[in-house]
Amino acid sequence: MMGTFTGKHMAATMVGGFGIVIAVNFYMASLATSGFGGVVVENSYVASQKYNGWLAEARQQEATGWDASVSRRADGVVVVTPVGAPRDIAVTAIARRPLGKREVRDLTFTREPDGGFVSTETLDADRWTLRVTLAEGAHKRIVETRIP
Repeated sequence: MMGTFTGKHMAATMVGGFGIVIAVNFYMASLATSGFGGVVVENSYVASQKYNGWLAEARQQEATGWDASVSRRADGVVVVTPVGAPRDIAVTAIARRPLGKREVRDLTFTREPDGGFVSTETLDADRWTLRVTLAEGAHKRIVETRIP
């Protein structure tokens, strides 16, 4: 036979229910803050004022006709193959993790005899976002790609 449902039972039910909700909220908040790498822009108003300039710069870069094929070899070396770019370009890159660890690495490249470029540093087998810059004099092209 069941006993009487008293105020103590109701209090325990309320405390338990709200305790679960609060615990889940704290858990989700900790996941959100540990997986976000930082601020996208410092000041959204200032960024909005620069937006048209960024679009014009992107159009200038696309007008060069340059592109790059980016891959990572099994040994972790990043390979950049310029497409439509002049022979004497310089290649640099910034590698960052899209989630989790807040790691940003600068990559330098050496030219291969076939015209491609290989990084002097290696990237471990993980997900990376690479921002590759092809530059020659005043002209440049920035290509952003993800490496799984």
